[in-house]
Amino acid sequence: MTGIFAPQVFPAQASLASHRTQFPGLTNKAYFNYGGQGPLPQCALEAIQQSYAQIQQLGPFSSRSYDWVVEEAAQTRAAIAAALGTTSQTITLTENVSAGCNIALWGIDWRSGDHLLLSDCEHHSILASVQELQRRFGIEVSTCPLQETLNEGDPVAVLAQSLRPNTRLVVLSHILWNTGQLLPLADMTAVCHSYPSLQPMRVLVDAAQSVGMVPLNLDELEADFYAFTGHKWWCGPEGLGGLYVRPEALDALHPTFAGWRGITVDRAGHPTGWKPDGQRYEMATSAYPLYGGLRAAIALHQQWGTAQERYQRLQALSRLLWQQLAELPDVFCLRSKPPETGLVSFQLPGKSHSQLVKFLEANGCMIRVILEPDCVRACIHYLTLASEIEQLVEAIRQFT
Repeated sequence: MTGIFAPQVFPAQASLASHRTQFPGLTNKAYFNYGGQGPLPQCALEAIQQSYAQIQQLGPFSSRSYDWVVEEAAQTRAAIAAALGTTSQTITLTENVSAGCNIALWGIDWRSGDHLLLSDCEHHSILASVQELQRRFGIEVSTCPLQETLNEGDPVAVLAQSLRPNTRLVVLSHILWNTGQLLPLADMTAVCHSYPSLQPMRVLVDAAQSVGMVPLNLDELEADFYAFTGHKWWCGPEGLGGLYVRPEALDALHPTFAGWRGITVDRAGHPTGWKPDGQRYEMATSAYPLYGGLRAAIALHQQWGTAQERYQRLQALSRLLWQQLAELPDVFCLRSKPPETGLVSFQLPGKSHSQLVKFLEANGCMIRVILEPDCVRACIHYLTLASEIEQLVEAIRQFT
């Protein structure tokens, strides 16, 4: 068991114990809910507090405070872009994944008869928005059966078979939030962009479970819109996320909401147009101190190895949990082989998953229920310890 984490494989591992002490939320529990919200590190909390104090010192509504806000936003876009393999011009600062997805969903010039395709594993916030689009604009909506490709089948081929000449937008999750499947996104976006559609086909990606987990180069993935948050796998503050807009798709995505941060003005202060980059989708006053908190969280993760090293450790730990769960006679893992992401979903046939979650929480293990498919999801981070996995598995064994 310990051989998986040999020093020669994970050279930064020796500092993990001290690294974890910077996350107060990990001190009294075995935490497996990173896919819902990650624990905020102490350095991020301090950065947020210092930022609030700085604003008061400058004067909340002063020219100095305004200049500070503009610089904070620029530094945050730059930090996000550097971590995601793109440029700051492609980044819009948002509140969360849903906000980013809605910018893309509502910014398209929909016409009756247009087709929107989404997978059968999308979050209910996406489904609600799509239902309202369908009601307002009379668009056609269909689903692509990707859930059936979890253990066998080709998601790229399944997607290709679901496209139509009138498809305007395809909505996918990079990592399916319920089963943990990592989609071959670059191949899927290539299929969409090369399809002989009546109008340019765009791809919107729900990246709630990928940013902060897998190494990313968004410019290479070529998704048109990539919506993410900082409060999950990055362990940043809730209320701050982002949207990547591919330069080729920028002019085709119209702002739905307008605010002073997204527009240009003349000398008299009259609106003259949109900002030339991702800032055009930003609106107005936000919780600016969160910016420093997210940058601090991102920088802290980067102190523990590379993105690839963190991902490799996460994969090894996920494999360990999957193997131990598969050995329990009353547990059924959704994946028939070790997962490639930090989401490990399983079922206890004939038993209440809600009762299991309550039992586990009472025993110091934080985990959650997924309703579709009916299962329990454990989130493994590079911060997770093998001993915590053993604690979780033992608690599940006791419950069964």
